[in-house]
Amino acid sequence: MKPPLAGIKIADFSRVLAGPYATMLLADLGAQVIKVERPVVGDDTRGWGPPFDKDGNSTYFLSVNRNKEGLELDLTKESDQKAATDLIASCDVVVENFGPGGMEKYNLGYSKLIGNNPKLIYCSISGFGTSEKAASLPGYDLLLQGMSGLMSITGSDENNPSKVGVALVDVITGLHAVVGILAALRARDEQGIGQKVELNLLSSTLSALVNQASAYISAGIIPKAMGNAHPSIAPYQVFDAKDKKFIVAVGNDPQFIKFAGVISSDLIGDKRFATNQLRVENRSELHNKLSAVFATNTADHWINILGKVNIPAGAINNIKEAFDLAQSLGLKSVVEVDGVKSVANPITFSKTPVEYRLAPPNLKG
Repeated sequence: MKPPLAGIKIADFSRVLAGPYATMLLADLGAQVIKVERPVVGDDTRGWGPPFDKDGNSTYFLSVNRNKEGLELDLTKESDQKAATDLIASCDVVVENFGPGGMEKYNLGYSKLIGNNPKLIYCSISGFGTSEKAASLPGYDLLLQGMSGLMSITGSDENNPSKVGVALVDVITGLHAVVGILAALRARDEQGIGQKVELNLLSSTLSALVNQASAYISAGIIPKAMGNAHPSIAPYQVFDAKDKKFIVAVGNDPQFIKFAGVISSDLIGDKRFATNQLRVENRSELHNKLSAVFATNTADHWINILGKVNIPAGAINNIKEAFDLAQSLGLKSVVEVDGVKSVANPITFSKTPVEYRLAPPNLKG
C-alpha cells in the first residue's frame, strides 16, 4: 500500500538540522521533498566534518537528507526566485529556516506565497521567534542549549554545566515541526485552508524541559544539575560497580521493595527509604549504602540479578554497542539506499510502511 503521505509535495528551503530532520521524516512517510540548496556550496552541513564517508560526503549531511530530490537555486537571482515561486506553487508544504524576514528578501515571504497558493502550509523555523529583539539573536543549537536552561540542568553539578552530546534542541524542534505540519495538513483537508506554522528553538526546548520547567513554573524551584541523579526519583541514577558504571532506575515503591530484597534486605525496614519521597529526601544516605554494595561485584552481575526480578538496570553503551543491542533485539535500525547507510525511521506501520527511496542528493557542481 502507499505510504501515509504519498501525494504530498514539499519544498525544503531549510538548512543544517531542525528543518532537514523534519523534512526527512516527512519524506520517509512518503512525501515528495525537493531540497533547495545554493549552487556549489549547498547546505552548510555538507562541509561539517570529519567524519566523512568513503565518497567524501559529510556524515552530518547524510544523517538528515535521505529521500529528497535536489535542486540548486541562487535566490539572489530573479530567474531563480521565479523558479522557486513556481516550485512552491506546485507544493503542499514549504519549510524554511532563513530567520525572521529572511525569505521576504528573496520575494518568497508567506503573504506572497499564500496568495499564489491559498492551501499552502508554510512552516517557518527560527531561533527565538519573530520579534525585533529575537531577530538579532543567532539560532545555533549550542547557544540555545545554554540560553534555554538545558545546560544548567545537565552536567556533574551546578558549577559545571554541559551540553547534551547531540544537537538536541534542533532535533526537538524538528519533531515539533513535523507535528505542526501534519496538523496543518489535517486542518487543510477538513477546512480547505492553508496557513503558516511557526516554531522557534527556544520555545521548543522550554516545552521539552517538561518536569524541570514545571518545577519552576508551578513550585518556584529553579532546578540545577545533579549529574546522573534524578530530582524526583531515587534510586534512579548511575552507580559504580566493581568494574564499571551501570544504571539503576527504580520508579516506584513496589519496585523498591523487590530491589531491596535482592540488593540489601535491611533497606526494607529503614524508615528513611520507605517511600519515594523519603528516598529523595535522604538521597545521600541511600546512595552511600548502595554504592558500598555495588562496589563488591561487577556491573553485569547486578544487571543480571536485578533483571530477574524485573527491576530496570542496564549498561552504559557506546554508539556501536547501542546499535549491536538493537540488532540483537531484532530491530532493523540501519537502512541502506544506493550504498549510503543511515539510521532507520523509528516509526512502523502495519499497512502503510515507511519507504527508503533516495540517497541524499549530490550537488551538480
